[in-house]
Amino acid sequence: MFKRTQGNRGAGLFSNSTSDPDAATPSSAAYRANIDGGSRGNPGPASYGVVIRDSRGEIVAKLKKYIGRSTNNVAEYYGLIAALDYAQQHGIRALQVQSDSELLVRQMRGQYKVKSPELRPLYERARKMAQTFDSFKIEHVYREQNAEADALANEALDETSGRTPAPKPDANPARPQPTPARKIRARFRNGALVPLDPLDLAEGSEVELLVRPIAKG
Repeated sequence: MFKRTQGNRGAGLFSNSTSDPDAATPSSAAYRANIDGGSRGNPGPASYGVVIRDSRGEIVAKLKKYIGRSTNNVAEYYGLIAALDYAQQHGIRALQVQSDSELLVRQMRGQYKVKSPELRPLYERARKMAQTFDSFKIEHVYREQNAEADALANEALDETSGRTPAPKPDANPARPQPTPARKIRARFRNGALVPLDPLDLAEGSEVELLVRPIAKG
C-alpha cells in the first residue's frame, strides 16, 4: 500500500523495498476495484471488466469494453487503467485494486520487471496514474474471488462477437414443445392441398396455412 504524506509524493509505491507492501492497513474510506482482462486466442479478441465498490462495499460502477485483438496481459492492464481513470474522474482519493493476474500485480509492485514492449507503455501509464492517489494498494486474488469482473469481460467479448446467452431451460420440461415453423410446397388437386414435401407430423396435428400461389416460370 502507498500512503502519501508531506514530502513523499509518489515515493515508495513502485520501489523495490523489502518491507511487506501489505503491512499497512488500507484506509477505511478506500474504494475497491476488481479488475480482469481476457483474450480468446491470446492473442485474439480481447476485453476487460471492472467492478468498483465504495467504502461500504456497495457497487458504484461496472465497466466493460472490447479492446480489439490483443493478449491477456494487455487486457489486464487496460482494465487497471480503466479503474484508475474512473477513480480519478470521480474524485476517489483512496483505491484498493484486486486482480487475479499475478504478473500485473507483481509488476505494479515492483517485484517483476516489465520486459514486454507492448506492456511497458501501459505499465508506465498505470504507474503515473496510481501515484496521484493519496492511498493506493494492489493485491492478487484468486479467480473465484474475481468472478464478477471476469463475467463482465466475457460479456464484452460475447456482445462484440454477436454471441447470445444460451436460452433458459423450460420451467415445465414435461410440456410438449411446439414444432418450429417451416415452409413446405404443396399442390392444389381436386379441391385439396397435397403436400409435396414430407410433413413428419403426428396424427391429428393441426397446422396453420398461409396460401401464396407460386408463378410458374
